[in-house]
Amino acid sequence: MSETPFDPTVLLSDDLLERFRERAAVHDRENTFPDDDLADLKAAGYLAILVPTELGGAGLGLAEASLLQQRLAGAAPATALAVNMHLVWAGVAKVLADRGIDSLRFVQEGAVTGEVFAFGISEAGNDLVLFGSDTDAAPRPDGTYAFTGTKIFTSLAPVWTQLGLHGLDTTSDDAPQMVYAFVPRSDAVVTRDDWDTLGMRGTQSRTTELHGATAPADRVVRRLAPGPNPDPIVFGIFSVFELLLASVYTGIARRALDLAVATAQRRTSKRTGTSYSQDPDIRWRIADMALAYDALPPQIASLCRAVDEVVPPDGRWFSYMSGVKHRAVTMAKAVVDDAVLVAGGSSYFASAELGRLYRDVLAGLFHPSDPESAHSTVATAWLGPLDT
Repeated sequence: MSETPFDPTVLLSDDLLERFRERAAVHDRENTFPDDDLADLKAAGYLAILVPTELGGAGLGLAEASLLQQRLAGAAPATALAVNMHLVWAGVAKVLADRGIDSLRFVQEGAVTGEVFAFGISEAGNDLVLFGSDTDAAPRPDGTYAFTGTKIFTSLAPVWTQLGLHGLDTTSDDAPQMVYAFVPRSDAVVTRDDWDTLGMRGTQSRTTELHGATAPADRVVRRLAPGPNPDPIVFGIFSVFELLLASVYTGIARRALDLAVATAQRRTSKRTGTSYSQDPDIRWRIADMALAYDALPPQIASLCRAVDEVVPPDGRWFSYMSGVKHRAVTMAKAVVDDAVLVAGGSSYFASAELGRLYRDVLAGLFHPSDPESAHSTVATAWLGPLDT
């Protein structure tokens, strides 16, 4: 007897999503953080969906979280992308725990009690991403680390309580070492008010300055040699980050496709007197959108299940992850472009939902893995590394 399919409407009802959708327009227009959305998500237990039930969470897997994020992104892309960064750390904690590593249990416990975890990895000009850092991680005799540097695109900037980040230790006996840790908000952390962007405005992904921000000894979770590394925390961050990002942009694509279909069924051609849904060119365009969209949810689901089921990664795992993220964001942009063409001039107004989705979806190209990195990773998987 098969298991009952997961129902994402239990956590994200249609009524709740409609409230999110109405607020999304306001936060986009006013460039503000969706505090009410976060409060509703907290009340629904959303921040702990990836935490085991025995710790007070919902006990969901990455596959279920992906479906929820697709659904949330269809209503409020910026809210989905912001909470995505918290879910990444909760997902990494789950990946490690599923593999017998309990070093991020405090993340799981914190998610249940209302802690909000932000993602402090991105740095201007650092194309090494997980494999290097311009942030200084200075060790102290008591086992703590002081971080000094600048992180960019820190989603959840106004509300996070714990910042998961990395830095480079250049002074210890075994230096250099990449240090992964969590720092709380303090006077040593400065959040710039610099988030004035084309889209995804509600994420408030502001720049974060670290001036000796201290990670307690028990929140220093990994020390690794710089460069490519098969360590479980690298595997966890890369996998969860890419899959949940792909989920958000796939959710945006689905909403754009739904809006295009609704518009085609509603509008009537003055020239023919028939519904636009009967126009061969419109039908071809919507079919093309659907052909592109339909491929992504099964791919994401399959990879999520592989992570949930602790399938041992093969030599092409990183190419699978970067590849599905790349396909999702390029597909989503193409689908939104076509949806705008189907909808016509009304979508050109900033207040139009499709106009907002058109701007929001552009952010997908800037997240790691960017197109260059994705192609390099896949080329290496198929052709081997470049000659040195």
